[in-house]
Amino acid sequence: MLGRLFKKDKEEQHTANTIEKQESQGLISKLKLRLEKSRKGFMRQVDDLLFGKSKIDDELLDELEELLVTGDISVSTVEEIFSQVRSEVARSELQDGEALKTRLKAIISSMVKVTDHDIPWEPTPYCILMVGVNGVGKTTTIAKLGYHLKNQGKKVLFVASDTFRAAAIEQLQTWGERLDIPVIHHSPGADPSAVAFDGIQAALKRQVDVVLIDTAGRLHTKVNLMEELKKIRKVIGKRLDGAPHEVLLVLDATTGQNALNQARQFHEVTPLTGIILTKLDGTARGGIVVSITNELKLPIRFIGIGEKMEDLEPFEPEVFVDALFSK
Repeated sequence: MLGRLFKKDKEEQHTANTIEKQESQGLISKLKLRLEKSRKGFMRQVDDLLFGKSKIDDELLDELEELLVTGDISVSTVEEIFSQVRSEVARSELQDGEALKTRLKAIISSMVKVTDHDIPWEPTPYCILMVGVNGVGKTTTIAKLGYHLKNQGKKVLFVASDTFRAAAIEQLQTWGERLDIPVIHHSPGADPSAVAFDGIQAALKRQVDVVLIDTAGRLHTKVNLMEELKKIRKVIGKRLDGAPHEVLLVLDATTGQNALNQARQFHEVTPLTGIILTKLDGTARGGIVVSITNELKLPIRFIGIGEKMEDLEPFEPEVFVDALFSK
């Protein structure tokens, strides 16, 4: 009896592991396709530079450094990478191009693995404040995240607290109708914190699992934005203990180092808990992922790799690096 149960447990575990492996391989294949610009851009140049090299010298390392910077890995992060690489080369621990590429991949993997990159989604209602400058696709990203959560069986609520732009309210309402997700909103120009408060009230009354609150993205008026976000946080925190549970910044990967600068500025305005990086499929410089995680020590929660609703994926560091370095 116990033997049969043990065998059944082993079979079920094997099946679960097989499914997990297949899902991982499927995501790698999808990412390889969507990261084609980065893979055929600076990563192809890295491959060409290191292929067949039987000796590592200063000239080779200088060229490699330059390639990483052109791939939108920031200068300070590249310097950090090569402080390790040059030390290992000096100690004869890296002796050819293949070994150097393997080591480079390992260092980059460690840099993008920020702890706790998974969102717990508890307690409920789980409140997420979405921030980001106008034009990065924040409202569309909210819709994609709502779609992702709804497909997981979660009850979602949108809150239109970007009252500065009438178009932002209308856009979120349109997405809500398409996705059958309710939207709490007031008139344009209303107090954003009042809208957020009503959103939390509605979430509690309707027993919602996740509340996604849109906010204005006027970074050029940083003082006003800071006060507005502080007020929203204070108001919803009083109504719901621990809220907001996440503050996620939406960044456009195609803007390169400007995205990193936006992240720094928003992090000063309001403490962020994570990043959603969109349009990774539209840039040849996917190295921005490395710079953001390494310099800000913030986890990337999701990545956008296409225009469809299903093209917002939870960020898996190892899968991302495997796809980036694959041929």
